[in-house]
Amino acid sequence: MKRFLATLLSAACVITGWWTTHAQAGIGPASTIRIGVSGPFTGGSGPLGESMRNGVRLAIDEINRVGGINGQLFELIERDDQASVPLGAKIADDFVQEKVTAVIGIVNTGVGLASIDAYQKASLPLLVAVSTGTMLTRKFAPPQAPENYIFRISPTVDLEARALASELKRRKIAAVSLLADTTPYGDAGALAFREECQLAGIALRSDERFKVGDTDMRKQVARARQSRGQALVAWGIGPELAVIARNKAAAGWTVPLLGSWTFSSRNFIDSAGPAGEGALMPQTFIQDMGSTTRNGFLLAYRRLFKTDLIASPMSAAQGYDGMHLLYRAIRQANSGDGRRIRAALENLESRYQGVITSYSKPFSASDHDAITLNMLWIGRVVDGRVDYSSKEDQLRDAVLRYKKP
Repeated sequence: MKRFLATLLSAACVITGWWTTHAQAGIGPASTIRIGVSGPFTGGSGPLGESMRNGVRLAIDEINRVGGINGQLFELIERDDQASVPLGAKIADDFVQEKVTAVIGIVNTGVGLASIDAYQKASLPLLVAVSTGTMLTRKFAPPQAPENYIFRISPTVDLEARALASELKRRKIAAVSLLADTTPYGDAGALAFREECQLAGIALRSDERFKVGDTDMRKQVARARQSRGQALVAWGIGPELAVIARNKAAAGWTVPLLGSWTFSSRNFIDSAGPAGEGALMPQTFIQDMGSTTRNGFLLAYRRLFKTDLIASPMSAAQGYDGMHLLYRAIRQANSGDGRRIRAALENLESRYQGVITSYSKPFSASDHDAITLNMLWIGRVVDGRVDYSSKEDQLRDAVLRYKKP
């Protein structure tokens, strides 16, 4: 009886410890584990943010169906940042004040750069699910700060640029023209692509910029064509990329069109129409029913959201995998304390077979980026959807991939 009472008391202490820590974070024994979700759910970047949020919602639905953690269910606190830098910064401050347990989201690099200081200062873990801005996870990486609270499950701009340069080399394209928007994402993409072109021995014949909201890029396209580039590389968000594709087609310029992963968004594919056919872009996830893991995710997505049409499949998959990793970290930490969750993310004990890849120690104290180059494919717009650009990639995608150092 004494041994039984001691065991019971020990178990009670563990649960009480969990509740006490959560009480300090605004979470009590009868409440939920609150996770902040921020992204653009409206506007030009809306399809990316909405798809990410749906991926997170799907993961939460699955987690809550099995009882959450110690009986506490998860609750999403959602905020639309509208791709606005000031609003994104305010949302970060609000999440800190509301004492959420962790945050997942961030689509636009500029919004991310304006937000991460608040999360870092408050020791509040942020898992970036969509933005590829390289500096987001590196600003507070050692030795810049003793602890880094910014993690990511999307590829970096550097990886995007490397994948594109590799594809250009594979196609024996030696000279290209570049168009990039004037946002921090476009700035970072243009810089990374220039560097990769130099390393790969690819000549950059022209380097043009455009603004978000521009509806006519005929002049930039004409100058790029005059530079005799063998391909056109464009970096930006879907609506402007669609303008470039239509202007290029109208000019009768038939060179390959490549660019940032956002070419896979529905607001590019639908707006570009036939002009977008054949566009190439890096992807972590391609909506293919041939994979058992992906098939399960896609069927679950259809069940919950009553549609097969995902506006940005890559964003949805990264949001889904990211939330499952965050759940595992909170469960392993057995705490709502940001420092313990950060430590758990840096040393996750359980492997997770996600939609994008198989995650085994995806993060470490010195590396907060889960995606490596071997996890990227080159997608191609075909008949109004994104498919693999090559049969080899499709076959390779059937093999489990792990993080490479």
